[in-house]
Amino acid sequence: MKPRVVAALGAMADVVFPRTCIHCGAVPDASPFRHLCARCVVQIDYAKAPACSTCGHPYFGEVIGERICPHCSGLAPVFREGRTAVLCKGPGRTLVHELKYRKGLYALEDIETIFRASGHVLDFVRDAILVPVPLHPRKRRERGYNQSELLAEALVRAAAGATRIEPVLTRTVDTESQTAFDRRTRLANLKNAFALVTGAAINPNHHYVLIDDVFTTGSTLNSCARVLRGAGCLNLDVVTFGHG
Repeated sequence: MKPRVVAALGAMADVVFPRTCIHCGAVPDASPFRHLCARCVVQIDYAKAPACSTCGHPYFGEVIGERICPHCSGLAPVFREGRTAVLCKGPGRTLVHELKYRKGLYALEDIETIFRASGHVLDFVRDAILVPVPLHPRKRRERGYNQSELLAEALVRAAAGATRIEPVLTRTVDTESQTAFDRRTRLANLKNAFALVTGAAINPNHHYVLIDDVFTTGSTLNSCARVLRGAGCLNLDVVTFGHG
């Protein structure tokens, strides 16, 4: 369907079913976003430099000399560097939860808008091979999709160039939700939870970027990175939509 037709249908739907801001419930008039009002848009906390090179969380205040990030200290990352688009609070957190827990696929439209405004993320993934963090087949069936794959697709559209997706990882262990666990427990739960897809090949000359929704402790990303490293991936980074 042509973009103009899609836009026209969307405008008609807005007349019949007026949109409301998914964060505060107001009508999103004069907003550059589809599902956030102008007042909530200015509350989006973009992750700007200077930031931790491992997890992407910004440093606040004056930065002098070497800085240890409290969010990923002790992680011992297997990947090289990481970037994130926003801090996972306020409207940014609402977008993640709408997509991840409420089947709100419409949130992807605003998530892509945020990616397009995050030049440090787009430059990082441009012309790279994006590897979404996989869901276990049971969880994917229940949710109906893998949000990390959808985020990767949004990044491909935003970055353009030769950026592409290769789902070369699979989740072999059906772990419970990691949300309430600390890093040590997460690491124990995720041990041997991921594997390379049968027949998948890693080209050591290519740049691979793991994609996930949120960087919390980095345990999931590090577990995935360990599998890719073992398969011969030499140039490996990570990107998440949110942090926290």
